[in-house]
Amino acid sequence: MLNKKDLELVEKARQVITENYDKVDYLHTVGAAVRCKNGKIYTGVNVYSLHGACAEQVAIGAAISNGEREFEAVVAVRGQKGEEVLPPCGNCRQMLADYMPKAYVIIDSKKGLIKVKAHDLLPFAYQVEA
Repeated sequence: MLNKKDLELVEKARQVITENYDKVDYLHTVGAAVRCKNGKIYTGVNVYSLHGACAEQVAIGAAISNGEREFEAVVAVRGQKGEEVLPPCGNCRQMLADYMPKAYVIIDSKKGLIKVKAHDLLPFAYQVEA
């Protein structure tokens, strides 16, 4: 069940893609927002080139660039107004397993928006042996 902070996170993701949606070249079509344990929210949009970066990766990179290391939740949305909540792609699932495995990911389900733990989205995730 989503709480008020989760709904605010979804709105932040919608806001960032609404402000940056690329109707011409479709280089920016997904927005994401990540909430840190201290309550700060960082956003990002996907960027495409020869190799692109997903919106989740950009948002988490923004948070890390600002000194954040503890994450609580993340969400990605697609569309000109962010009308579709997306599950993370395989690449992002691995990144979430690496950077925020105990954080929640907001996804859409048959019952509406739900939260799942990031580590539950990628069983048997690749792990580097120390």
